[in-house]
Amino acid sequence: MLTPKYPHQDTAPPAVAPVREVPAHGSVVPASAAPLANRPTVQLTPGSALALAAGGGAVVLVVGAVLVSMLLAVAITGVSVALVAVVLRLLLKDLAKQH
Repeated sequence: MLTPKYPHQDTAPPAVAPVREVPAHGSVVPASAAPLANRPTVQLTPGSALALAAGGGAVVLVVGAVLVSMLLAVAITGVSVALVAVVLRLLLKDLAKQH
């Protein structure tokens, strides 16, 4: 039931690049000069790895600062609401004593 489903392996031979005739010379040349298998690979140099690490560290610092500031805002709001509740309670208690 929970077994993964993999696509069937392609057993067909690799496709040959389509050819077109060049009218000026009358010779047959492949339609694409570079096959898809010869794509350039991305290589990580020490400088780019350092830049990537610095960028990741900067993102972590910015996200951390935003989260800490949000937590601080919630804490300040909670303290101010509690202070207002204490002041209102004292005012209502004082008002009840006068009557």
